[in-house]
Amino acid sequence: MSERVEAGPAVTARGRHGVSTDLMMLLAITIWGVNFTAVKVALRSMEPLAFNAVRFTLATVVTFVVLAWQARATGRPELTRAPARRDFLVIALISFMGNSVYQVLFIQGMARTSPGNASLIMATAPIWVAILGFLLRIERINRLMFGGILLSFAGIVLLVMGGGNVALGSANVVGDLLILGCAVLWAVYTVASKPLLTRVSPLSMTAWSMLAGTIPLILFAIPDLQKQDWSAVEPIAWASLFYSAVLSVAVGYVIWYASVQRVGNARTAVYSNLTPVVAILFAWATLGATLAPVQLLGGAIVLVGLVVTRRGRAK
Repeated sequence: MSERVEAGPAVTARGRHGVSTDLMMLLAITIWGVNFTAVKVALRSMEPLAFNAVRFTLATVVTFVVLAWQARATGRPELTRAPARRDFLVIALISFMGNSVYQVLFIQGMARTSPGNASLIMATAPIWVAILGFLLRIERINRLMFGGILLSFAGIVLLVMGGGNVALGSANVVGDLLILGCAVLWAVYTVASKPLLTRVSPLSMTAWSMLAGTIPLILFAIPDLQKQDWSAVEPIAWASLFYSAVLSVAVGYVIWYASVQRVGNARTAVYSNLTPVVAILFAWATLGATLAPVQLLGGAIVLVGLVVTRRGRAK
């Protein structure tokens, strides 16, 4: 009897912990889903690489300001110190892949393929995360979890193809391959960050990875930065840039790292399949985009896949 009394609060605590993580990830996915529209608006008057360089610079500054405030508020100045040299080198490497190279490939890929193709290919990221985590023995993936990931991906296929947004043909091959590279890079970035989060806080991880990734992005963007006519940037584009930098990058990355730290790579990554759902619904609500019944079915299947993956990890 005593064992049951002692186990109850622990189970309850784990349940609450999981629920709070789910809510945080839903917030992040909502932010990222809306971000597609924000980026589209900003790029009407900004060069793509210039936009990326400015938004990551702003996100880095905001993240370090928040980190400094947290260190002062908690009386822990060590929070602002750089990670150990070995950890910082790993952070710099994965940030170069997951921030710098990823962003360049994404912008170039989007210029060469359709948004539907890109959404569908990026939805494979949780599968790559599960495979990498399993191969590297970082995280155990049981059948129920992997089934949930595949089910969620199937929902994405219905969601994207149901709107007639997928284009098949040789003209999209290069762009599709670039976006596939993005999906794999994001998986590597997610899996590689898990061991670091046992020693580095999510906020600190975000700040230092942003710094390491922003420097190469600025170098890549020099031609676009010189070409950009800043006086022609519309106020709505500046607002979209601010949203994308502060919420999508700074806040979104902190939540992502916190979720990886709490519940692991696979369960966190599968939430990214909700991003197209939010993006399509937001575009439907604000831009008058059409929404077919089969897309609603696809969105529902994505949610079922998330629930299955969550239950699989709980076992």
